[in-house]
Order: sequence, then structure tokens, then C-alpha cells
Amino acid sequence: MNSRWREWLSGKRRFLVVIASVAVLAGVLLSANGGKPALTEGSKPASRPALSVTLTAPQSLDWPQTLSANGNVVAWQEAVIGPEISNYRINEVRVEVGDTVRKGQVLARIASDTVASELAEAKAAVAELEASAQEARANARRAGELREKGFYSPQLATQYQTGEQTSSARLAAGRARLAAAEVKMSKTGVLAPDDGVISARTATVGSLTQTGQELFRLIRGGRLEWRAEVASADLARLQPGMTAHLAGPGGERVSGKVRSVAPSVDPTTRNGLVYVDLQPDSTVKAGMFARGSFELGRAAALTVPQAALVLREGFAYVFRVDAEDRVVQTKVVTGRREGDRIEIVEGLQPDARIVASGAGFLADGDIVRVVAGAQ
Repeated sequence: MNSRWREWLSGKRRFLVVIASVAVLAGVLLSANGGKPALTEGSKPASRPALSVTLTAPQSLDWPQTLSANGNVVAWQEAVIGPEISNYRINEVRVEVGDTVRKGQVLARIASDTVASELAEAKAAVAELEASAQEARANARRAGELREKGFYSPQLATQYQTGEQTSSARLAAGRARLAAAEVKMSKTGVLAPDDGVISARTATVGSLTQTGQELFRLIRGGRLEWRAEVASADLARLQPGMTAHLAGPGGERVSGKVRSVAPSVDPTTRNGLVYVDLQPDSTVKAGMFARGSFELGRAAALTVPQAALVLREGFAYVFRVDAEDRVVQTKVVTGRREGDRIEIVEGLQPDARIVASGAGFLADGDIVRVVAGAQ
């Protein structure tokens, strides 16, 4: 009985040793294969597509050629309006900023009571001088008649003639003072020198007028211009009469015509000014900063949908798809934009196949699955 038991235990031990040996051998094989089951002969690793995509191709379109620029909107000409008489009080202001005025319209009134009294005094002085001059002429005429009859000496007759001339000179001076008073009276109304729009007002009721004082500013004719800053290398591409477009405050399109191109450039920025006359009914206002562009004609453009473009690290890329459905990240240079398409200036062939959308989820070298709708 004991011998059989020992034989059974001995066989059991040999079986366990064999099992352990097989396990150790399997572990060694797995570790040598990177922990993965060994591939059978002829088997290959399967490559799964990273994403299902649709394709598109670049399109050649006839697009307008433009030159972009920035600049300020300013008044074409701005007139400074001030009083023509000083040390008189303003008693009425009739316009406000933004009002449209006509040439000769009264903008403000200056108190005229003092000027009126000066005018009345000048009229009275002229009347007195006219009477004196008339009397002097009569005396001189009688003196001349009496001298011919021998009653007056030549010296006395000359004295009367001199008195006549002095009276005439005093009368002329009085009439000049009267004319000055009349002119001053006419200047009690501050008038608009031209048609236009009031852009500034400093006139206040009760203030005294001063020589050289500014009361109003007037945009002559309501005309505005866009002073666009253009790089010196591009100035030669612009000519008077070209059309320009700029964005209004609400995003609307404002049009204008190039009036002139500055003959010199700023030595610091190397930019030159281009003066663009804007339409009188435009929505832009003087003092605004505006972005715009100039129309230079039309030219062919190789375009792709904007959705096909990917921006990475400051550069633009598209993903080309080769014959094996593998994507190639391709760096491109962009140009004009219109609608949902963008011009490719450099880096892409016209016959290329590119991913139409979703390229942002791809990496260079990924394999994709092309689905229906590919072009």
C-alpha cells in the first residue's frame, strides 16, 4: 500500500514539473516578442483608416484684384468761423453740431445795441460835417466874388478856400467812419461762408467775442475723404479715378473714387497717402478709422473652400490625399478671400485632391477612407 502511494506521488511530481516547464517556456517566448503573440508566417499588421473624408479639388475662378489699406476719414476742407468784431457779447446761437447750413445763413447773433449807437453817432457826425462843409463852400464862393470886386485881399480869399478844403476833408473822414459803423453793424450776424455741416461749436451765449476766436467749424459741402496709408512699393499701382471700398460703422460697404496720390511718402513709416473722395450720403463720419481696398482689375485665382484650410503654428495647411489614400500635410500661402473660398497663391497644384473638411482632426501620414461625394 505504501509503495503504491509513493509511486503515485512520484508521477504527480513529474507531471507538475512538465507543466511548469511549459509555462516558463511560454513566458520566455512572450517576453521576446514584446508581450504579444507571435505572428504566423505571412500575416501582416492591419492599418485602420483614421477618418472618413470627402475630397475636393482646387477651382480656378476670375476674381477682382484688390489692394488693402487702412486710413482715417477726415473732412475734405474744414472752415474755421469766428467773429469779425471784438469785445461784443454773443446773445444768440442758432445752430448745433451736425446741423446742415447754407451759405450766408446766420449761425450766431452778436449784441447790436452798442454798435447801433455807434452807427447813430457816426450818422449825426456826418450830418454836422455836411452842414459845415456846405457853409465853408458858400463862404469861399462869396470871398472869391468879393476879391474880384476888390473888397477882399488875396490872402483872405485864400483863407476861405482853405477852410472849404478842410471841411471837405473832415466830411470825407466822417463818411468813412459812418461806413465802418455800417460794416460793423452788418457783422453782428455770424454767417456761414459756404454750404456744409457744422462739425464743432465753441460759441456760447453771454461770452465776449475776441479777435481770432473760433466759434464754429464747418465741413465745406459736407464732403469727406478717406486718407488711406499705402506702402510706397504699391503707390505706383494706384491712379486717380480708381474705385475704392471701405467698411462703414455698421459693416456696410462705402464707395469712393481716388482723387489724388501723394507725391511723397512718410520717411518713418515709408507709407504714402492716397486721397479718396467719398459719397456725400455715406454713413462714415469725420475722425473715424476705416479699413478698405482699391480695385485694381480682375485676375484668375486658384481657390479652395475655407473649410479645407487648417491653421497650425501660424501657418496655413491643406491635406492632400495620395493614390494610397494617405494624407500629406501641405503648407500653402493664401491670398484673396471671397465668400467661403480662399485663394492659394503658392504650394498647391491645380490637379491635387485635398480633404474638403475635417482636416483639423488629421495628422501627416494618416490613412483615410474616402466616402461618397468625393470630387
